Amino acid sequence: MKIIFTLLVGIIVGAGVVWVYTTKEGRSQARSTGEQIENATKSARDSIQDKLKVLDLRSDDIKDELARTGQVVRRKAREAGQAVADATADARVTAAIKGKLIANRDLSAMSISVNTTAGVVTLSGTVSSPEDISKAMLVAMEMDGVREVVSTLQVKSKTAKS
Repeated sequence: MKIIFTLLVGIIVGAGVVWVYTTKEGRSQARSTGEQIENATKSARDSIQDKLKVLDLRSDDIKDELARTGQVVRRKAREAGQAVADATADARVTAAIKGKLIANRDLSAMSISVNTTAGVVTLSGTVSSPEDISKAMLVAMEMDGVREVVSTLQVKSKTAKS
C-alpha cells in the first residue's frame, strides 16, 4: 500500500513539474536559473583565471625557487585551489538556499532569484508581502558560508497580472 501511495505521489509531483515547465512562467524561470548557473560558472572561471595569472612565472624562476625552498609552487597552487573552493562554496550556498526556498510553503522559489558571490547572497524577484522578504532573508542568513544578504525583492500586489 505504501509503495502504491509513494508511486502515486511521485506521478503527481512529476506531472506538476511538467505542467510548471510547460507554462510561460516556468520556462522563463528555467531560463533564468540557467542564466544564473552560467553567470556563476563564468564568475568561477574568471576567478580561477585571475589566480592563474599570479602563477605566471618564468620556468627558470620556478626551478630556482623549487631548488631553494620548494614552497613557491605549493603556495601558489594553494591560492588557486582556494579560488576554486570559494567559487564552489558560493554555488553550494546558492543551491542550498534555492532548495530551502522550494521546501518553504510560504515562499515561491519560482519568483525568487538567488546569487552568491564571496559569501554575499543577493535575493531578487517578487514576493507577495513584506513578511515574505523577511522569511526569504532568514532562510538565506541561516546558511553556513553566508556573510551578508542583500535583498532587492519587490512586493508584488495581488491584483497585478504578469
